[in-house]
Amino acid sequence: MVLPSGVIEIRWGGAHDGGKRMSDDTSSTAEQHFHQHGEGHPSGRRPRLTGWILTMVTALVVVAVGFVGVVLGHSRASATSTITVTGSGTVQGTPDTINFQIGVSTVNPTATAALTENDSKVRALEAALLKNGVTKKEMQTSGLNIYDNTNNQGVVTGFTVQDTLNVTMHKVRRAGAAIDAAAKAVGNGVQLNGVSFTITNDSSLLRAARIRAMDNARLAAGQLARAGDAHVTGIVKITDNENQSSGIYYPPVAYGTALRASVPIQTGSQPVNVQVTVIYSLAN
Repeated sequence: MVLPSGVIEIRWGGAHDGGKRMSDDTSSTAEQHFHQHGEGHPSGRRPRLTGWILTMVTALVVVAVGFVGVVLGHSRASATSTITVTGSGTVQGTPDTINFQIGVSTVNPTATAALTENDSKVRALEAALLKNGVTKKEMQTSGLNIYDNTNNQGVVTGFTVQDTLNVTMHKVRRAGAAIDAAAKAVGNGVQLNGVSFTITNDSSLLRAARIRAMDNARLAAGQLARAGDAHVTGIVKITDNENQSSGIYYPPVAYGTALRASVPIQTGSQPVNVQVTVIYSLAN
């Protein structure tokens, strides 16, 4: 039997003649192949070298394919499926701070007279506030204006001076009495430009709102994951977005001299809201 170039036939025989038979057959085959193709090859070892090269190339291709398979396997394993949800939590709290703007407006024929009268009334206003629970740190001048008044013909008829204080009180229960005392001290020239409430000590409320927000986010993520035949395995990222409600405002009011013993003020309740955006990892 004549074998193709570079192929050696191996026959397994008995314990004593197998080695000889393999050697004889190999020699015979190689010799026959050499006589047939001797002119094309300068040496009888050229076919064996070609077979060895083919074997090595095949092995290298197998190793390369295996390496690519391992890389792709790691790439797929590292890719993590995620889901992003938003949860919100709201709790109600009682405001502990009140803010209002109160001031004095005076009108006189001359600017100097209007300013002098205004200064006197502002000092009386500040004294009344200080006696009713407001501290100096809680008062701040927010506006001081002087302008002339004219008639239809453009003639100046007098001057107006306005001085406004921004007041922030932490003793909310005393705010009504403070406003009442300030208005009485000033008289008809008093101006109140609104009232708002805030919660300054909101750490416990924010904590409760965050817990509710995370619970809602976890519930939503679990429902969506189950709908997609998956389950939540962990948290990848959390973004906390506080969204406190603004204060309650009252329209501007101008008080006259006839006031009750104390201005009634109701703080009510105020919502504290937190929104969280959570990225969860998923697995099938």
